[in-house]
Amino acid sequence: MSESTSSGGAPGAGASGAKVSKRQLRGEQVPVQAKRIVGPGIVAAGTGVGAADLVATLVAGSNYGYALLWAAVLGAILKIVLVEGAGRYSLATGRSIFVGWRSLGKWTTWYFGPYIVIWGIVYAASATTSSALPIITMFDLDSGWITPIAIAIAVGVFALVWANRYAVIEKIMTFFVLLMFLIVIATAIMTAPEIPKILGGLVPTFTGDGGENVNIIYVLAMAGGVGGTITLAAYGYWLREKGWYAPKWMRVMQIDNTIAYTITGLFVVSVLIIGAELLYTANIALASGDNALIDLARILGEEYSGFWGNMFLVGFFAAAVSSVIGVWNGVSLMFADFMGHVRKLPEEHPDRLNGGKYFKWYVLWLTFPPMLLLFLGQPTGLVLAYGVLGALFMPFLALTLLGLLNTKRVPYEWRNGWFTNIMLVLCVGLFGYLAIDNLIGLFTG
Repeated sequence: MSESTSSGGAPGAGASGAKVSKRQLRGEQVPVQAKRIVGPGIVAAGTGVGAADLVATLVAGSNYGYALLWAAVLGAILKIVLVEGAGRYSLATGRSIFVGWRSLGKWTTWYFGPYIVIWGIVYAASATTSSALPIITMFDLDSGWITPIAIAIAVGVFALVWANRYAVIEKIMTFFVLLMFLIVIATAIMTAPEIPKILGGLVPTFTGDGGENVNIIYVLAMAGGVGGTITLAAYGYWLREKGWYAPKWMRVMQIDNTIAYTITGLFVVSVLIIGAELLYTANIALASGDNALIDLARILGEEYSGFWGNMFLVGFFAAAVSSVIGVWNGVSLMFADFMGHVRKLPEEHPDRLNGGKYFKWYVLWLTFPPMLLLFLGQPTGLVLAYGVLGALFMPFLALTLLGLLNTKRVPYEWRNGWFTNIMLVLCVGLFGYLAIDNLIGLFTG
């Protein structure tokens, strides 16, 4: 996504007055090979798309048919731009995204510190519960099993991440992403979608397939909500774990990111097709929350076979648990970097890296305190703070990337081009408006 040399142009001449080529300016790039172009992007995409995103997309298809397909595609493009920006900053400077944020002023620390602490505990409780639901449904267990299974999942992921083996995590994440992708794609194909309707959904509109008006907030949520969390910013940390640490990896990173979020985009489109074909045309209403996915599995079992209903539950589990694994690893890396900065440790200090003291602190924070929330429920004040800080993250990320990637904080050749800047400004506007609406809803609803 970086088009800096084509839009901004390379400096006109070197010391001898000869024109500097783009190849010289960018330096030698690592050759692009198939084994190198699937890596941290898959981890980021698998982490970002969880049960809540499936529900939002499914409900969009069930309520409005294909009318919001264009918004889902726009959302995938915006994610490519945001994650590429975070990755480009890390490779171009050799610094983490948090160090970049801190260079913009202390206000970034005052926002990010409370956010990562509060977000972690509330997210962990809800994500492990989402991961438990398809299991109890598939095996027809009593709802009393949700909490024990959620705790078991949390402990299992804790053990995996604590072992500090990024290569193993990447392989597991790739398996889960491919599993959920293939199941959802196959389910969408089974519904026999009408291609003209799909193509028609690519035309921006605010009117549903049945002529009903679509709430602008719902459109913005579709464009910004799918895979839009703190994990987008974790991409640069996964690049470091992969061993992609310098500008020479830039082209490989950009391809990796584009492939990963293209898969995510196809996945989201497939979920919307399922909602449009299986639910919208039959005028079937779904329950709210994760129960919507349970209802869909039941409908698939009735429409096709019990086997395929269970297969969808497997895909649901893969989406939910991959998010848990990614957060336990990626956000813990971000927390370690944050704490290391607060303690003024060198960037390469062991406590600031994977497996260090602060990394383990956050893995513990994600695993055990949320268990209390599973038993006691989520305190209103904590949930409110979670909603406020979370609503602001997407405009925060887009705004800070504009500040980081258009200034001397990155070498000239890796600064933004016109397309990236337009997309980031669009992100600030869309997500900012959505954040304001969410905040109003939190305090008035």
